[in-house]
Amino acid sequence: MIGRPFRLTTHAADETRNLGRIIGKRIEQPLVIGLSGDLGSGKTAFVQGLAAGLDVPAEFYITSPTFTLINEYPGRFPLFHIDLYRLDDDSDLEDIGLDELLYDQAILAIEWAEKMSQSLPAEHLAIKLEITENHSRRISLIAYGHQAFNLVKTLEVSLDRIENFDVQK
Repeated sequence: MIGRPFRLTTHAADETRNLGRIIGKRIEQPLVIGLSGDLGSGKTAFVQGLAAGLDVPAEFYITSPTFTLINEYPGRFPLFHIDLYRLDDDSDLEDIGLDELLYDQAILAIEWAEKMSQSLPAEHLAIKLEITENHSRRISLIAYGHQAFNLVKTLEVSLDRIENFDVQK
């Protein structure tokens, strides 16, 4: 890990989507994003915004690939939306070909990334979404590697000036 976690709170699904969009617009090279959080914590809403920020055409409706496991979308970078919820162990990861995608020139948004924490590349962005008592989302961004650190640093500076986000110092 490089640096400290960057934490903020969103108060609605649209704000979580907007955070994803802002991050997607700032991505300049392939990146793995590991998303963790309980059911309904906003992982798919975040990926919907991420897709918009990566210029995935609007006719592609972003849904959780719970049963298909992997959905692919065209954009500035190809976006692979991966859902590991139904997988039990590392051998399942090999069966779906995830190890090959990790080294592709794409953006990988992996829901339930904690199921493969030992297999994530050294360079990735971990995002943890937690539901708070007032139904908001506390979101922690943790950078692993220089690319992710630079992305989080630019977010930290720009999100501080956007009043919809409740940034924790």
